Amino acid sequence: MAGPTIVVVEDENSLRSDMVDYLSSCGFHAIGARDGVELDRLIQTRNAAIVILDVNLPDEDGFKIAARLRDGHGAGIIMVTARNSTVDRVVGLEIGADAYLVKPIELRELEAQVKSLLRRLTERAAEAAAQPHNGTALAEAGSDGAEEARWSLDPTEWSLTNPAGVRISLTSMEMKLTNLLAAQARKPATRDQISQALYNRRWNPEDRSIDTVVGRLRHKVEGAIGGPAPLKSVHGVGYVFSAPIRVVGSPQG
Repeated sequence: MAGPTIVVVEDENSLRSDMVDYLSSCGFHAIGARDGVELDRLIQTRNAAIVILDVNLPDEDGFKIAARLRDGHGAGIIMVTARNSTVDRVVGLEIGADAYLVKPIELRELEAQVKSLLRRLTERAAEAAAQPHNGTALAEAGSDGAEEARWSLDPTEWSLTNPAGVRISLTSMEMKLTNLLAAQARKPATRDQISQALYNRRWNPEDRSIDTVVGRLRHKVEGAIGGPAPLKSVHGVGYVFSAPIRVVGSPQG
């Protein structure tokens, strides 16, 4: 019986064939796709465990494909590309790629990355399966115990105050970001949600402005409270404020 389905998205025929053949010999159900269109067609009918994705594709940039996969598909992503700059690697990983390999690749290294990622995906699935139970337990504990200490967001004063009373002034962008994170109620906000809230546009994977705003806000909060901020990155998704935020007052205008 064939193992997990691996889709290899690569426009170079010989390299795509080599990767598909090698992974098939390793016991995986490997399938090739020339571009994003073929990939979309395949994942509509097949439950792909991992997508191996070239960046330089003829129809759509691999970074954009990776972002789409993270929004609507649970497959692991391994990027394989000739683009080896630090910026490209960081963009790929922050978009949600689980691994980033630079061409020319060693097929045995690719096999090792696939096996390692499959183990991590299995662990993620086990953690996700445990979440409903944990959430229920927390809700029950909250109903019987004292109210959890909250941060306060005041749109009239453009400020964020921690449970100890430390007040932090916010810029317009920081206010919009914090308001969105407060509305998420400790659930991650995707990069596309943040881009819409800050700039009223869809997120572009090559746009680093979101990370700049998040970084400034995190640095400001940590400087004010003298410790780590509850503003966390969520791999492959976006950002979350892990502490509860209460919105007080009403925005002017």
